[in-house]
Amino acid sequence: MPERLGEFDLIRRYFAADAPRHPHNKLGIGDDCALMSLPPGQHLAITADTMVENVHFFADAAPEDLGHKLLAVNLSDLAAMGAEPFAVTLAVTLPKVDPTWLEAFSRGFLTLARRFNVDLIGGDTTSGPLTLTVQAMGTVPSGAALTRSAANVGDFVYLSGPVGDAGLGLKIKQGYRCAFPEIPLRCFHRPEPRVELGLALRGIAHACIDISDGLAADLGHILTQSRVGACLDWAALSFSDAMDAYLAESGDWRLPLTAGDDYQLCFTVPPDRSAALPAGCRKIGVIEVEPGLRLRRDGSIELLEFTGYEHFL
Repeated sequence: MPERLGEFDLIRRYFAADAPRHPHNKLGIGDDCALMSLPPGQHLAITADTMVENVHFFADAAPEDLGHKLLAVNLSDLAAMGAEPFAVTLAVTLPKVDPTWLEAFSRGFLTLARRFNVDLIGGDTTSGPLTLTVQAMGTVPSGAALTRSAANVGDFVYLSGPVGDAGLGLKIKQGYRCAFPEIPLRCFHRPEPRVELGLALRGIAHACIDISDGLAADLGHILTQSRVGACLDWAALSFSDAMDAYLAESGDWRLPLTAGDDYQLCFTVPPDRSAALPAGCRKIGVIEVEPGLRLRRDGSIELLEFTGYEHFL
């Protein structure tokens, strides 16, 4: 017979193991509200994301992976703003109380939270179709936030790492046979938020965004809000062995430009600050006066649409 757990028993057992560790958090789970205190000169950055079963993730998704990914995508938004995460809330809608599922889900979620010294300070549980919502909070010094509207003509465009692997991981889940499935599936199931890089980009980068909807679409947001254009160099993009194999086999060169869920950072940097970038950042293009996004590939330049990936299976 399934174990019967009330809301407060469920919270205590799976999500309230830790007292607040971060100094900003004064009171966490256990009262009607959490309490926090921000140092002078700090702005509060807030983001939220919802994931719904069979819309944003497969029904057979491993719960530990799901807990990791749910938090990772929110930490990635904070990273794109140059914000240091410190607290999250979690709302969970469950079709049933499954202790095994909850144990694995909370382990994936809280393991990543502890890595970044992030406290789970509250949330909600209810009954219904499996739906997961996180609100994440971070701090950034006044005037230091990285925004989408600050790119300047002449800035170089950078990426924090390879793109397209998560999109290839989705194709593998949908039946594509890949000779090197490990990296694409890991990127799809357990993305790595680039929190440390986001903090390092303060005072160096002008504009920044995380690649959740695809490189073309997300860079397009920067171009639109900054009222500029850009030209990318296909030869400057880096790909995993799995993506190289996919490109050679399929010829589908648009996938790494449009596939989402990579959660790399794309950012613009003035040339005189490029030497200050951390290792591993790759220059892929330049910001230009002419509106639109262009791609230099195989000796020609073509216009790219901003449309990208939708978070639907």
